[in-house]
Amino acid sequence: MPNDQSGPAAGIGARLRRRRRALHLTLKAVAEQAGLTEGYLSQVERDQVNASVRTLQRLCDVLKLSVGDLFEQGGSAASPVLRFRDAHGMSFGDGATKIKLTPGSFDHLEVLLGHFAPGGSTGVEPYTHGSSEEILLVLSGEVEVWVRDQHHRLRALDSVHYLSSDPHRVVETTGVDEARVLWAMAPPHLLSPHLPSPTL
Repeated sequence: MPNDQSGPAAGIGARLRRRRRALHLTLKAVAEQAGLTEGYLSQVERDQVNASVRTLQRLCDVLKLSVGDLFEQGGSAASPVLRFRDAHGMSFGDGATKIKLTPGSFDHLEVLLGHFAPGGSTGVEPYTHGSSEEILLVLSGEVEVWVRDQHHRLRALDSVHYLSSDPHRVVETTGVDEARVLWAMAPPHLLSPHLPSPTL
């Protein structure tokens, strides 16, 4: 495969390689899923070629990244403080919101803050995403959690753990109060990163 452009962008290849290794994926597996040759992907990871935006999009789809994550500044000069006002979030389900609290540069952990309006839920149907180890911790309010055929009622500081590949569903149970929860999962299964920040 020919070079998409001359002069690789510094650091993108290393970022892709670090993410691939964090997900325990081989060069061959990622190349096949992205429709690339293994040799070309190896060159991209070593910053020997500069991949096109479309190629980066295909790689990021496989690696559960956004293209923007590849250009995120990191290192010791970057502030470790994440301001809530700058957090990226999304609405989903019925009266539910998630806000991502971990930076895009994290390859091994993702933490999300969830808010459920009274009676809100992740949706009528259980859902799955990726194959991560996941913990749900209730910060306030009450929720019911279904994981496969198991049902749990949780209050503040109660938690439940499961695999994100297990069908699961969360519902605020009182119908009159709000609930807040914290999800932590490893490795990350990232949300779309550039959505407007909701108000919790």
